[in-house]
Amino acid sequence: MSKRVSVRKTYKLYVGGKFPRSESGRTYLVTASDGSLLANAARASRKDVRDAVAAARKAQPGWAGATAYLRGQITYRVAEMVEGRRGQFIEELRNSGATIKAAEAEVDATVDRLVWYAGWADKLPQVLGGANPVAGPFFNHSTPEPVGVAAMVAPQNDALLGLVSVIAPAIVTGNTVVVLASQDRPLPAVALAEALATSDVPGGVVNILTGQVAELTPWFASHADVNAVDLCGVADADLARDAETAAAETLTRVLRPANPDWNADPGLDRLRRFVEIKTVWHPAGV
Repeated sequence: MSKRVSVRKTYKLYVGGKFPRSESGRTYLVTASDGSLLANAARASRKDVRDAVAAARKAQPGWAGATAYLRGQITYRVAEMVEGRRGQFIEELRNSGATIKAAEAEVDATVDRLVWYAGWADKLPQVLGGANPVAGPFFNHSTPEPVGVAAMVAPQNDALLGLVSVIAPAIVTGNTVVVLASQDRPLPAVALAEALATSDVPGGVVNILTGQVAELTPWFASHADVNAVDLCGVADADLARDAETAAAETLTRVLRPANPDWNADPGLDRLRRFVEIKTVWHPAGV
């Protein structure tokens, strides 16, 4: 009997709650740390970016209109899903070169990070907003509101914890996201997409693309219907500069490239960056 040939899966994109192929039909090889082939990942195109942004825009009003408590509960459910698939995520991280101890620690930290952000969903308005003291017969209230649609280049090395650390603060504050996964280590993001598809997150709230950073970053930055672009995972200084210039053309908010310690306390910084403070004056006694 001849030796059996293993079947390598060809993964798809995650857009609008569905798993479409790239319209370009392109894929690229994903390899393990030892160079062995693991799978084929979809190589997204400019058209895929447009489709993902359209899906995010369609989902954004409903997601922003949900109560902060509900967004927190749904994010907590994602943490439960990751916990339930713990073995799969550990295996994906080990294929990326992590030791079993490091992979276990990263999955645990990812679950903790999701729970942490879930807890902030209904508390942030009290911290960033509230009633303001004014001299006059008026009430003056400030509330944080979502920016809208955020396009993100995920951290390249922290393929799971880094990915969740950029997505979670954006969605708990009412934004929807289009995120480009780590180029060389996309499989943890693909596994997260599979978890999201079976969670309570509405389709279009999180859209995950796989592909080339250099190819897709300019389309993220120049898209007129993107309200914020997060260049966290862009290592090329020239590419980041050009993306900032393109974003300026449409007054898009930019989060510059960063490589923080994702295991450290995230604080409120990334939550603040995905909201705008709206202040309302109202006559007292009316």
